[in-house]
Amino acid sequence: MTTLTRQDLNFGQVVADVLSEFLEVAVHLILYVREVYPIGIFQKRKKYNVPVQMSCHPELNQYIQDTLHCVKPLLEKNDVEKVVVVILDKEHHPVERFVFEITQPPLLSISSESLLSHVEQLLRAFILKISVCDAVLDNNPPGCTFTVLVHTREAATRNMEKIQVIKCLVTGTGVIAGQPLNLQGFPVDPC
Repeated sequence: MTTLTRQDLNFGQVVADVLSEFLEVAVHLILYVREVYPIGIFQKRKKYNVPVQMSCHPELNQYIQDTLHCVKPLLEKNDVEKVVVVILDKEHHPVERFVFEITQPPLLSISSESLLSHVEQLLRAFILKISVCDAVLDNNPPGCTFTVLVHTREAATRNMEKIQVIKCLVTGTGVIAGQPLNLQGFPVDPC
């Protein structure tokens, strides 16, 4: 059995790839579950062995991909403290925020097979929690939109003038404390 350490691979890049993919799925699912866009623009797909809804609207998909593309270098450097998906009403006032707090553990030493299985289980649980979050949240007013905000760690703030970052939106609910990374997401009161 192979054991992976930070020295064996570009750990930051692997974490960024996994988190970017997860955040993309989570954003789509949040927009569907919270009915920010008509359900007709979503198609059922499977991710982490769980059915999810993904947008088939090209402009929305491009916005989400562009946003996460800008966040990914910050994720690689472990400079992202949290990613927040904010749902806004017609007047652009926040009505809902979903916060993903992101931390990486100091060490990673786990078999590659166990790592992949463990991460998939954690992300599956998170996606399932997002899928049912509307059961505990009030309905949003009609005409909502969204944005994604990225909160960086202090070290990243010093370099922000050199990096162009666009606002991003991601939502989720639940808590995952896994070996490869700690990811917490929860809905909070409006801003």
